[in-house]
Amino acid sequence: MKKQGLKRFISKFKDQQHDYIEKSSIEEISQKKKNIEPSLEKTVETFKAIYSIPDNKDVKIRNFHIGGLNRKASILYINTITDTKIIEQHVLKPLLLNNDSSKEIEDIVSAQSVTNVSIIKDVLTDINKGNAALFVDGDNKAYIISASNFQGRGIDKSENEVVLKGPKEAFNELVITNISLIRKKIKNENLMVESATISKRSKNELFIVYIKDLVNEKMLSNIKKRVHSLHVDSIQNLSLLEEHIEERPRSIFPTILYTERPDRAASFIEDGYVVLLMDNSPGSLVMPATFWSFFHISEDHYLRFIYSNFIRCLRMLAMFITLFISSIYISITDYHPEMIPPDLLLAISATREIVPFPVIIEVLLMEIAFELIREAGLRVPSPIGPTIGIVGALIIGQAAVQANIVSPIVVIVVALGGLCSFAIGDISMNFTIRLIRFLFIFSAALFGFYGMAAMFSIGLFYMVSIKSFGVPYLAPMTPNYLSSKDTVFRRLSKNEIFRPGYLKPKDVEKKVGK
Repeated sequence: MKKQGLKRFISKFKDQQHDYIEKSSIEEISQKKKNIEPSLEKTVETFKAIYSIPDNKDVKIRNFHIGGLNRKASILYINTITDTKIIEQHVLKPLLLNNDSSKEIEDIVSAQSVTNVSIIKDVLTDINKGNAALFVDGDNKAYIISASNFQGRGIDKSENEVVLKGPKEAFNELVITNISLIRKKIKNENLMVESATISKRSKNELFIVYIKDLVNEKMLSNIKKRVHSLHVDSIQNLSLLEEHIEERPRSIFPTILYTERPDRAASFIEDGYVVLLMDNSPGSLVMPATFWSFFHISEDHYLRFIYSNFIRCLRMLAMFITLFISSIYISITDYHPEMIPPDLLLAISATREIVPFPVIIEVLLMEIAFELIREAGLRVPSPIGPTIGIVGALIIGQAAVQANIVSPIVVIVVALGGLCSFAIGDISMNFTIRLIRFLFIFSAALFGFYGMAAMFSIGLFYMVSIKSFGVPYLAPMTPNYLSSKDTVFRRLSKNEIFRPGYLKPKDVEKKVGK
C-alpha cells in the first residue's frame, strides 16, 4: 500500500514537471543483453556507441592484425584504470609477432589471466573494472585480459576536508590519477569523461565528468557553452577557471563547489551533477552548487544518523554565533541595554569605564587583530604556524586589556565568534561568513537590532535571487523540489530515495529502499 502511494506521488510529480521526462533506454538495455557478433566491424561499432568514442577521451580502442593467423583484431580498454604496459608487452607484442597459424588466442597471449565472455553486458562489466577486452574477427566472444591498474594514494589525507571516519584518499595534481580515483568508485560504462581545450596559448585541457543517463542535457550544454566560450591565453588550474565560468564572479556567495575528495565528487556525479578536473589541480569543481552543498561535509553520511545530525546542529549554531555575536554585543551595549539583566549591565559598564573608545572601535580592533593572527598562522611554515596563532592571540588579548584599549568581554565575544568560524568546513563559504560578519557589525553600530534585521532580510532576498547554472541557490528549501530533503538535517540513508529534483535528472529516483 505504501509503495503504491509512493509510485502515484512520483508519477504525479513527473506529470507536473515536464523537464523530468525520462529518456527511454530500452533499446540500449536490450543491446547490452545480446551476444557478441562474429563480425569485428559491427562489434567495434557497438562498443564505440556504448562508450561514446571518440568523445569519451580515456576509453581507447586499438585495431591491429594478428600475425600468423591472418585475422583482424581490436583491443578495448579504459586508459586511466588499465595497465598499458601489460597490454603492450603481454597482448599486442605476442599477437603481432606470432607466426604460428595453429595456435589459439589463449596460447599466444602471455597475460596472467585470459577468460572468454560472449555477452556484451559481461564485457562492459570487466572493462569498467580496468580489464582489457580483445575482439577477434570471426569469434563471437571477447577475450578478457586482467590488466586493471586503479590509481590511489597511500596514507595521504585531504588537507582542507578532514574526516575521522571515511576514505582518506585525496585528489592530486595528475588528472589521470584523479579520473582513476573516480572510476574506481563508479564502475559504469555511462560515466563520461570529455575533454576541452580552454586556453588559446597554453592549450590547457579540461575534463568534464558526468553520467550520461543521469545528467540534465540542458544544464550540461550550459556548462559546455561557458567552457568553450573562454578566450584567454592560459588557465593553469581549476581555481583560476572558477572565476571565468561562474555566473556572478563579484558575488560574495560562492556558486561552484571545490572539493579535493574523490568520494565526495563521485557522490555528486551519481546524483546528476557535473564535475570538472584539470592537471595541476589537486581537486575538482562541482556544478551546480547550492548553499546546502557548502554547509555539508563529506563525513555527514559516514557517521550514524544521530551523530551526523548532532554535528550539523552544532555547525549551524556555530555559523549563527560567528555571524551575530559581535553585532549583538554592539546592539545591546549601544541601543538596547534594557534587554540584559541589571547586574550584567553594571559589570559590562564597569569594564568599559576606563576604555577610551566606543564599542564599534573595540570590536573592530579585535576582529581585525584576530583575522591578522589567523592569516599569519596560515602563511608561516607549518611547524611554527599554530604556535604563532596561540601565542599571538594570548599576548595581544592580554596586552590590549591591560592597556585599557579593549574590555575583557570584547575579547571573549570576538574569540568565541572567531572560534565558531572554523566550524564552517568549506573555505569559500568560510570567507563568505567572515565577510558578512563585518556587514552585521556595521549595521548594528548604525541602527542596533533594526539594522541587523534589515541586513538579514537583504541577505535573504539576495540569496533567493542567486542561481548556479540555472539552479536556485537555496533549493530544495526554496523553491521546493522533490528531493531527499538533505538540507539542515539529513534523513536515514535508506529513506533518501530521490536525487536532487532541482537538477532535473533523467532518473530522479535512486531506487533505494524498494
